[in-house]
Amino acid sequence: MSPYLIDLLEEKAEQYNCPEFISSDPISIPHLFSRKQDIEIMGFWAAVLAWGQRKTIINKCLELSAFMDHAPYDFIRNHEERDLRPFLNFKHRTFNATDTLYFLHFFKQYYSLHDSLEYAFSSHMKPEDQTIENGLIGFHDLFSNSEHFPPRTRKHIATPVRKSSCKRLNMFLRWMVRIDDKGVDFGIWNTITPAQLVCPCDVHVDRVARLLGLIKRPVTDWQTATELTASLRLLNPDDPVKYDFALFGLGIEGFAK
Repeated sequence: MSPYLIDLLEEKAEQYNCPEFISSDPISIPHLFSRKQDIEIMGFWAAVLAWGQRKTIINKCLELSAFMDHAPYDFIRNHEERDLRPFLNFKHRTFNATDTLYFLHFFKQYYSLHDSLEYAFSSHMKPEDQTIENGLIGFHDLFSNSEHFPPRTRKHIATPVRKSSCKRLNMFLRWMVRIDDKGVDFGIWNTITPAQLVCPCDVHVDRVARLLGLIKRPVTDWQTATELTASLRLLNPDDPVKYDFALFGLGIEGFAK
């Protein structure tokens, strides 16, 4: 890897991994909360709904938060059937009320047994795992393992088994796991390491990574995401996904368009 490329990625990671990044990004939603479970729940919503214009994504998440009285964990644990009525009209692109109600059902069942969503991923991993792959597969299977699971909702929870790049879940995991002194990612989980994270391959990241020669695979799938992460691991084996900030930032700047 050339010194120029290393310097560019370091410079852009430093530029975008800062509090100013937060306000216009979906990560602003979990940053509205301080309770761990609220951060997890709203971070998960924000990541899953993160397609389309960022302003619209943020507004839709604020709508969901309002439906839960801006106290998502309390709502998840204590809501009654009549409290679900506002969600019947919720929609964001292909995500509709059926999906929303199942997410609420899953959260209610899960948090009645566990204190943190971390276990839903980490419990499926082995100490020797180099990446989060087994955690993503296990989470997908756990999430869909219910007699109430609607088949249409499966498309909203990606898994490497279907060769998905798992962009949104990888972004959510970055938020929960990465920890530094920059104030963007939360670092509230500690049984998964930053070294095991896989870089989210959104359109900006994918395009810039190809232009920089960090990806050679012609399609964008799980193998592509792990190929990109392996390239980034050459720069920083302990925190490869730090450069997600650099690639995304270069993309929104219109790098080499």
